[in-house]
Amino acid sequence: MSTVTDDTGSGGLVDRLTYLLMLSRPRFWFYLAGPIVVGVAVGATTVDDLFLPTGLALFAYFLLPANVLLYGVNDIFDAEIDTENPKKDDKEVRWQGDRLVTAAVILCGLLGVGLLGLTPPAAWPWLVGFLFLAVEYSAPPLRFKTTPFLDSISNGLYILPGIAAYVVVAGIQPPLLAVAGAWLWTMGMHTFSAIPDIEPDRAAGIRTTATALGERWTYGYVASCWVAAALAFGAVDLRLGALLAVYPIFVVWVSGSSVAVARAYWWFPALNTAVGTLITLGALWEIVPVWEVLP
Repeated sequence: MSTVTDDTGSGGLVDRLTYLLMLSRPRFWFYLAGPIVVGVAVGATTVDDLFLPTGLALFAYFLLPANVLLYGVNDIFDAEIDTENPKKDDKEVRWQGDRLVTAAVILCGLLGVGLLGLTPPAAWPWLVGFLFLAVEYSAPPLRFKTTPFLDSISNGLYILPGIAAYVVVAGIQPPLLAVAGAWLWTMGMHTFSAIPDIEPDRAAGIRTTATALGERWTYGYVASCWVAAALAFGAVDLRLGALLAVYPIFVVWVSGSSVAVARAYWWFPALNTAVGTLITLGALWEIVPVWEVLP
C-alpha cells in the first residue's frame, strides 16, 4: 500500500504521484477510456475520423484524469467506511491524501470542465452528466451510492464518455436503444461488483442495491439488467445482442458455481476488454473491410 508523506522534497512528491496512480485504479482505467475507443470506432466513417484531435483529447482525459476524479472523490468520502473493506488491503489503497492530493483530484475535475471548450454543444450533456454523476455518486448531498437502486442507475456514468465521443465523431446522437442497452449494462456491472461488499457495507451501515436485495436476489437483478441490455442492443444489431448475451450467461454460471464472487469480480476487466475489442474491430471493419488488409 502506498503511503503519502508530509515531506515536500522529491521523495514526498514521488510518494504522492505513486499514491494518485494507485488511487486511480489502473486495473479499471479502460472502464472509462474503453468506451471512448468504442464510441470513436462506431461513429467513424473514415480512417481520419479515428484520429480527430478532439477524440484523442477525450481518450487522454478519460484514461487517467477522469479516473483520479471519480475514485478520488469516492475515496475522500468513503475514508471512514473503507476501514471495513477488505478490497483496500491488497487490491486498492485506502484514502491517505493531504491537501496536495485533494487539489489534484479537484484539478482533474476542472480539466473535465475544460473539455466543454473542445467539444461541440451536442456532446455537452453527456460530459456534464459524467462530471455530475462522478461527483455525486460519492459526495453529499446526493451520494447516490448509499441509496438502493439509485446507486445502480447512477453508474450509467461509465458509458457517458463513449456517447460523447460518438457524438464528436459522428456529428449525431446515437440510437436511444443503444444508450439504454449500455446504461443497463453498467447497472449490472455496478451491482455485480457490489456483491463482495455486502457484508462490509452492512457492517458500516451503508445501504446499496446489493445490501437491500441480498446476494441471491442481487444475482437475479444483475442477470435481468444484462438480459435487458442484450435485448436492447439486439434491437439495434443482432450481432451486438448476441455478443452482450455473454454477460447474463456469465452471472448465471458464477451464481451456480463454487467460484467466489470476489474472485470473479476481478475477471471483469479482461471480459470487458474482450467484448469492447470485438465491438471495435467490427466497427473498424465497416470502415476498412478485413479482406482489404489481409495478405
